[in-house]
Amino acid sequence: MACKYIASVIPTIQTQKPYIKTQNRPEKRVSTYKPNIWKYDHLLSLSSQYSEKKYQMEVEKLKEEVVSCKFSKKNDDSTPMATLELVDTIDKFGLSSYFYVQSKIALEKINMCMKSSSSKEEDPYATALCFRLLREHGYHASQDILKELFDSEGEVLTKKVSDMKTLLEFLEGSYLSMDGENLLNDIRLVSIKNLKSLLCTSSDNIDIIFAKEYLNHPSAWRVGWYDVRRHMMFAQQGNNNTNPALLNLAKLNFNIIQATHQKDLKDVIRWWKNLDLVDDLFFARDRIVECFFFAAGIAPEPQHGNIRKWVTKVFQLVLIIDDVYDIYGSLADVQQFTFALDKWDPNEVECLPGCMEVSFRALYHTIQEISAEIDHQQKGSGPSALPYLKQGWVNFCKAMLVEAIWSHEGHIPTLEEYLNNGWISSTVPLLSDYVIYGLTNKITNETLDSSKNFQEIIYLASIIFRLCNDHGTTTAELERGDVASSIICYMQQENVSEDVAREHMESIILNSWKKINYHFNTLSASDREIAKHVINIARMGHVMYQFGDGFGVQDGKTRDQIQINLIEPITI
Repeated sequence: MACKYIASVIPTIQTQKPYIKTQNRPEKRVSTYKPNIWKYDHLLSLSSQYSEKKYQMEVEKLKEEVVSCKFSKKNDDSTPMATLELVDTIDKFGLSSYFYVQSKIALEKINMCMKSSSSKEEDPYATALCFRLLREHGYHASQDILKELFDSEGEVLTKKVSDMKTLLEFLEGSYLSMDGENLLNDIRLVSIKNLKSLLCTSSDNIDIIFAKEYLNHPSAWRVGWYDVRRHMMFAQQGNNNTNPALLNLAKLNFNIIQATHQKDLKDVIRWWKNLDLVDDLFFARDRIVECFFFAAGIAPEPQHGNIRKWVTKVFQLVLIIDDVYDIYGSLADVQQFTFALDKWDPNEVECLPGCMEVSFRALYHTIQEISAEIDHQQKGSGPSALPYLKQGWVNFCKAMLVEAIWSHEGHIPTLEEYLNNGWISSTVPLLSDYVIYGLTNKITNETLDSSKNFQEIIYLASIIFRLCNDHGTTTAELERGDVASSIICYMQQENVSEDVAREHMESIILNSWKKINYHFNTLSASDREIAKHVINIARMGHVMYQFGDGFGVQDGKTRDQIQINLIEPITI
């Protein structure tokens, strides 16, 4: 599990209460978080007709219609372009699981054709689309496929590729690059330059709207499920040739999965209300809806309800513990809290303020319950989950304690020092444990040992999530009196402006994604399934912090995303 890897790199923290120096910073800071905006009784009253079995039967009919219309032998003479766009539409509509076999066969044929130099598409758009789809589906597509359309000065690309649609395809494909693929890096830079130029001179249309949306946040960095509704809207408004049965299937599938998500959302709201912590934890964030939105982005598939509920509960507890360490607790308090967690003993928090004791006991009992659920799911085979889940929390809280000590002493670490601790406090290693357990039917010691195969992906996803978090929260944290963030660390270390520091963090994020692309391609099919969901945690970092603090500020983009993805069905 993730905790095994962390054990070798996590900063050593004393589990006994050390001598505390005279404080240099205020022991407690003021919380600037606003109260929860969601009406839980209203959300608990949500009822979707699409949970009825008759709609699942309708899905099967539409699937057969699409297969008959688009994948039957009578369509064997369809052009490679038509096949590529069909597979792309299936992916964007969130229907890949329904047509996995058909899409795989189609891409196998296209991949074989691309290996023949005489069969390469001369159309730049088709070539770029083919490259992106092959890479997205795990095929080895060389960047040399694009070489004939581009030179080091960008001249060929500019002449042959001037329309918005084709430039977007080149840009999207460039974000699937790996270390050392300089051609793709050049394509990315030239595509961005030319797209920005076109955006300045073009009137609004579907391609323009899409370009503005994806220019700085490409599909590779986004959660596909939360873009499904947008892609359907673009298909309807763009007057393209989308198959009506495929579009109707996508709408129906979206509403059915939304109904499943609503059921899970109501379950975690009931859990949260039963904990009854809001009045006691006046300083902490009450964000159970945002936490569920976050969890559903990590594992949107209907069969992964356990992962959604576990991650929602864990992340709401993370927000509470984060606020305990950052806002409420004195350094002595959080040292004792960390000591108690390391011992996994509720008696050790009896000396702490009541709200911290309540927080600890909520964490303690919730993790015990989740562990019991996991062990039941595993049917008693393999090692108990509790030691691994506990260690994940110990590692997280020790990393939080390091940050509390920095804040207490007014210490601004170097960027390297900050990230060596910050990737653990990012929560990605902690959350990864629940993802792994949720995706593995039978955990054994061998399974746990084999998880090292994607530990590098967990680390890289952690760096991305940490930097996305800092991008969205640095301003508010400075107002509260927090010291360390990657941006502040780099500004002091290199004596540069905030804008320069933010650009440097963006370059680290870009390079981390390149490394993820490489490591993902080295994994087995079974490991890829787990890694895909871990990578979704990094993607949700972009979603939650792109426009600010998606967990701290509720009345912004995150609220709108919750409305359209979790609450409002599509009209059919």
